[in-house]
This record gives sequence, structure tokens and C-alpha cells, in this order.
Amino acid sequence: MEYILLVVAAIFVNNVVLSQFLGICPFLGVSNKVSTSLGMGGAVIFVLTIAAIVTYLIQNFILAPLKIEYMQTVCFILVIASLVQMVEIVLKKVSISLYQALGIFLPLITTNCAVLGIALLSIQKGYNLAQTTVFAFASGTGFALALLLFAGLREQLELSSNVPKSMKGMPVAMIVAGLLAMAFMGFSGVVK
Repeated sequence: MEYILLVVAAIFVNNVVLSQFLGICPFLGVSNKVSTSLGMGGAVIFVLTIAAIVTYLIQNFILAPLKIEYMQTVCFILVIASLVQMVEIVLKKVSISLYQALGIFLPLITTNCAVLGIALLSIQKGYNLAQTTVFAFASGTGFALALLLFAGLREQLELSSNVPKSMKGMPVAMIVAGLLAMAFMGFSGVVK
């Protein structure tokens, strides 16, 4: 039951993008098409989960025993950058179209504060390895869900002729993002 609450809280209540405002750059940048958002969401879920596991192990088996926790941020950034490079190489080999569609935003996962934020949050909250893995996967799923919802709404708005010319593009996207964040706020209080 504890893990179910952790998943619900990470996906809906404490959504990494809409409640904690982490990872806004890829959220706004890649959300033009649902297909691209799906690929980016999958890449973020993978990188976030693997990064959280690896950073947990580094924190508990290297940094803490050696009493060099102050190196946490530097070590975590290096781990995340390495993982993103790995994902980029795999995507280039497996799906060149997705690799080209993600373009500049794939390397931006390296600087996506959601990845580093979840790694740091799981350590701050004192999660064990299983909890860290579930929390990271659920947070990535929440990121992907928000990204897909936002991309679907943006696609619909692009097709709509009801949007004033001055509001087309990023202005209406920002309004929709705010409304989506308010909708997710409706889940607050369901779980801590």
C-alpha cells in the first residue's frame, strides 16, 4: 500500500512538472507533437529511473562512507550526463526518426532539473533503493503524462480557428500549462 501511495503521489499530487516546476524546458519545447512527446517521455522515464538508482548507490556506498556528501551534486550531474549520452547513442542506432525529432532536446535531458531534482529528493526523503526506484519511475511517468496531455492540447489548439492570432503559439501554450497545473492541483490532499 505504501508503494501505491508513493506512485499516486509522484504522478498526480506532486507531479514533477506541474506541481514542483522541474523540467519546464523540455515540457514547453518538445510538446508540439504527441509523437515527439511520447518519445521524450519514454527517454525521461528511462533516464530518471536509472539515474535515481545509480545516484542512490553512489550516495550510500561511496559518498556517505567516505564522508564526502558535498560532492553529491557534481557526481550526480556526471552520472546523469553519462546516462543521457548512452540514451542518445541507443536512440541514434534504434530510432533515427525519434532521434531527429527530439533534436536539441535530447541533450537537454542532461540539464533537465527534473532528473537531478528527483535524485536529490529521493535522498532527502530517506527512501531505500526500492522506494527510490518506484519514486523515480512514477515521477518520470508523471512527467510523461503531463507532457502528453500538454502536447495533445497544443495540437488541438493549433487546429482550432478559435484562438486569436495574437495568442497563437507560446502565449496560449502558457495559459494551457497554467490551467493544466491547476487541474493537477485538484489532486492535492488525496495523498501526502
